[in-house]
Amino acid sequence: MNSTDWLADARLPALLAHGELTVEGRLADASNATLRCAITVDGDDALRCVYKPVAGERPLWDFPEWTLTRREIAAHALSEAARWHLVPPTVWREDGPGGPGMCQLWIDEDTRHAKVAVVRTGRARPGWLHVLDAEDGSGRPVSLVHADEGDLQRMALFDAIANNADRKGGHVLTDEAGRTWAIDHGVTFSVDEKLRTVLWGWAGEPLTEALREELTALDAVLGAGYDPVDRWLAEDERDGLRGRLSHLLTSGRFPLPPQRWPAIPWPVF
Repeated sequence: MNSTDWLADARLPALLAHGELTVEGRLADASNATLRCAITVDGDDALRCVYKPVAGERPLWDFPEWTLTRREIAAHALSEAARWHLVPPTVWREDGPGGPGMCQLWIDEDTRHAKVAVVRTGRARPGWLHVLDAEDGSGRPVSLVHADEGDLQRMALFDAIANNADRKGGHVLTDEAGRTWAIDHGVTFSVDEKLRTVLWGWAGEPLTEALREELTALDAVLGAGYDPVDRWLAEDERDGLRGRLSHLLTSGRFPLPPQRWPAIPWPVF
């Protein structure tokens, strides 16, 4: 079964939380310990997942220690609260091979349908939005672009609400069914402004009525307290989350790139 098939399996949350993990390998480019694992089901079917133990977190000067995996779970809970379902199913587990940490469904990416790209300047296809111009390693002019799609609009708003400091192009996945996924949310929910993303194609534009309604519904769900998100965050982080959502509703526009810190994560992919 691939990742799309597992999404329809009612056993998925329990398997991620309690299934026996077999480590298949480590993602070498990840800054924290990120392990791809398999959970054997029904004797032969393998459910693949990403497991990030707390013990494998690299300390950061601007985030409290041992909180990054918890932010991953809060991000999934926020996505579910908004009914955007952008973040793959993510759970906490106590008994992984590296100790407590988070476990998330592995998404089988179909790179033929990538929605963020670097292209030769002037060669963006219709239906794509321009973010910035730069040069590649050979000095040739290139442009960072992304698709002009509703799922990416929601991801851009999700990142603004979660204060995502690291929305790289490689953190936007598309599976073989064409569904868009957002991954890698360890550096989210800071009390300081940190938004860095490749999804600036709608910067400053008015929100559609549908998006405003979805944000209003999310505001009602979160209310003054919403345990599935709040349990993973500190009190000031919970307050910051609601403040950012309120600001989006008040402004009625997509956020603008910040002026006081880099607006684009590095590397871009």
